[in-house]
Amino acid sequence: MTQQLEVDWLGTLPYRDALELQMKAVEARRAGTGCDKLLLLEHPPVITIGRGATTENLLIDATELDRLGVEFHRVSRGGDVTYHGPGQLVGYLIIDLAERDERDVHLFLRKIEAAIRSVLGELGIPSHTRDGYTGVFAGASGDPPGASRVGRPRKIASIGVGVRSWVTYHGFALNVDIDLAGFEAIVPCGLDFVEMTSVERELGLAGTADKGLAERVRRSVSRACCEQWPAKAAK
Repeated sequence: MTQQLEVDWLGTLPYRDALELQMKAVEARRAGTGCDKLLLLEHPPVITIGRGATTENLLIDATELDRLGVEFHRVSRGGDVTYHGPGQLVGYLIIDLAERDERDVHLFLRKIEAAIRSVLGELGIPSHTRDGYTGVFAGASGDPPGASRVGRPRKIASIGVGVRSWVTYHGFALNVDIDLAGFEAIVPCGLDFVEMTSVERELGLAGTADKGLAERVRRSVSRACCEQWPAKAAK
């Protein structure tokens, strides 16, 4: 029997500390001493860039990042450059795809998207995915290309994963009530045609200080991920 997905809320954690926890969880899963996990947390301001990506989509230099108190890390996930900060829910998924007989990274990415869309639907936010672009966008899928309040697609969640011996790590970042100005330092995910949005913005709650929003989103994300990766009997 594959165990139920274990969900841990870690609060605010520096990026390097969260990466160390991920790697320990990955090695435990590979060794058969750990279980599938979802690590939920927030990061202090940090910019990360995926393997193989260049710094051309980083719009400010290291000196300016230091002045702003923003860390920078090159990491082993897929994807380009992204920003993490308070008010963004980060989910790191440590899942043994081989044990679940799901050795398909593309399927894994689609399941993350489906989980996030389920959360947004529960909150009353229409969303869609776009062919050729991993992640989730706000707005109905029937919107014409590029349609948004300012003429650009609104990206609300970014996804980038890594895999070792079919055990996944890294995951997704869902903008809840994050200060979107932090994304001005980058070309998000290398997509210069998008703008970043958040749950707070899409619900029209900006400036209202809805203190229960983050907890509601966390609960919904936990539920949606447990539905995508349930306990199942071994064959």
